[in-house]
Amino acid sequence: MSGVKDKVTSDSASNNEDKVKVGVATKDGQLGFLFTRGGLREGAGRKSTGVTKKVSLTLSEDVWQEIEQACADQNASRSQVFRNIIEAHFVKESKES
Repeated sequence: MSGVKDKVTSDSASNNEDKVKVGVATKDGQLGFLFTRGGLREGAGRKSTGVTKKVSLTLSEDVWQEIEQACADQNASRSQVFRNIIEAHFVKESKES
C-alpha cells in the first residue's frame, strides 16, 4: 500500500471546498482520509492503550451475564472491563511475589 497515492473526489466539481483526498497510506499501512486543506498530523487521534490482539473466549452464560452487568455498572465497554480484570490480577500477582 505504500505506493498508494491520493485521489481527489468531489460531489460538486465546481466547489473546491467539497473535495476530499482518499486512499492516503499512513505509516501503519492504514488508509486515511484528508480534506484538501490540512493533513495527517503526527500524534493526532486516540492514544494507544497497548498492543491489540484478538482473542476468543468461551465462558458460561452466568459469567457472561456478570460481565455484561459489570459493563453496565461501570458504564464501560467489555474491553475495558476485561482489561481492568486482567490488569488487577497481574498487579495483585506481582505484589504477592
